[in-house]
Amino acid sequence: MKPVLVEIKITPDKINLVNAIRKAALQKADMPDDKNLSTRVVRRSVDARSKSPLYVLQVAIGDPESVEPQESVFKPVSLGDKRVVIVGAGPAGYFAALTLLENGIRPIILERGKDVNARRKDLKKIYTEGDINPNSNYCFGEGGAGTYSDGKLYTRATKRGNVGRILDLFIANGAPQDIRVDAHPHLGSNVLPKIVSKMREDITACGGEIRFDAHVDDFILDGNRVTGVRLNGSEIISADAVLLATGHSARDIFHALVARKITVEAKPFALGVRIEHPQSIIDKIFYHQSPRHENLPAASYRIATQVEGRGVFSFCMCPGGYIVPASTAPGELVLNGMSLAARNAPFANAGLVAEIRLEDVNAGKDPLAALAFQASVEKAMFAAGDGLTQKAPAQRVGDFVAGRISAKLPKTSYIPGIYSAPVHELLPVMVSERLRAALPELGRKFKGFDSNEAKVLAVESRTSSPVRIPRDNETFEHISVKGFFPCGEGAGYAGGIISAAMDGEKCAQAIVMSLTTA
Repeated sequence: MKPVLVEIKITPDKINLVNAIRKAALQKADMPDDKNLSTRVVRRSVDARSKSPLYVLQVAIGDPESVEPQESVFKPVSLGDKRVVIVGAGPAGYFAALTLLENGIRPIILERGKDVNARRKDLKKIYTEGDINPNSNYCFGEGGAGTYSDGKLYTRATKRGNVGRILDLFIANGAPQDIRVDAHPHLGSNVLPKIVSKMREDITACGGEIRFDAHVDDFILDGNRVTGVRLNGSEIISADAVLLATGHSARDIFHALVARKITVEAKPFALGVRIEHPQSIIDKIFYHQSPRHENLPAASYRIATQVEGRGVFSFCMCPGGYIVPASTAPGELVLNGMSLAARNAPFANAGLVAEIRLEDVNAGKDPLAALAFQASVEKAMFAAGDGLTQKAPAQRVGDFVAGRISAKLPKTSYIPGIYSAPVHELLPVMVSERLRAALPELGRKFKGFDSNEAKVLAVESRTSSPVRIPRDNETFEHISVKGFFPCGEGAGYAGGIISAAMDGEKCAQAIVMSLTTA
């Protein structure tokens, strides 16, 4: 029979009861309880709009076998004389490499940082010594920024590519099957490193080359065509095509492009704070219960409002998570959030950021104006501290709104530590004023969100790239440099693991087309 798809709602206490789900699905479909009829949950989400949260399930009836994830099919490297250099081993770079291998082209991946396991040692030094390795940190290294930032696998950019294919490739490399079912899947920063390592093994086993500690610092041009890259100040690697997937924090790359007169543009972004609550408060607000039911995941949120016509919104929400230091160079302070797979830590955090437009930073014709503004705020935040560690300035939410220093701060998940400071004065005035105006409104809409048990830490500044590297909409090549393919978050064309991976695939497909039709 043709499978029947029905939607049912069940209480959390029944989410693990297969027979109860089956019975409810058959009743909804008005079908008999025939033992030959199979049922399978194909989509799962939580509806928390009422006082009692419910699971919403899409159930396929009469679909006896789940679809096995489609694995990559690699071809012999038939275009072995072609050299495609991929700069960056994040999701855009790795999924681009897999796509090239599927088309018989051997990629050469150059990553400025270390492999995903060696990278951990440098992360530990940030906590224990305040020591920032500019090439190996929360943003740079194998897997990119997303590897140690919760591993969220949902995107609203579903028209940009095949999300299911990306999820299948994650599953083929060790991710749980549930990411195909959950409406908002995530992997956790303790799971993603294993998956990234498996992807690396697949790439190298099939003929790809990956080099770590390989910092690309310049681009070699012949007229209006890129012919290679320079590594670590000396080594030249020639290439028929270069895919640039360095992420949104590779500031030196943007400066190198400008120095080579390769067109880049200033781009709007957002900047603000990390706001942290006890998870119990977030559960109470969004589930209407605390403690939450044991079968419910830690409550999460996505909120937005307008202040004087400018957006104020949450970003990278990490339920049951931790705030982490995401600085990429000494002398700056940047915060981000992460969660482990279980999301069972006692705190919830998110970026709470205000929209920054180009007129706010007097961009004019300066393509790096927004970048310079971003960097100046991060340096000011570090300078406000002890000048040695990654301790963050913090303020209770009520004090932040009222404009007074907090006499005492609540506990935090941020391991380097926090100190009481006038965050409302340290932030740029336009950002501070908008956040302080937005918080009471959000507190009225979500009672308890502006609780004085919540606190703000500064600064959350790496929401997206403040620079766009323009490319042709059809060929994906740079608008004025042939053989050069700007890609992913750093180029301004993605915003997360899934969208970056899809953009990597699209750019790789464009490279295949350019090499096989040239």
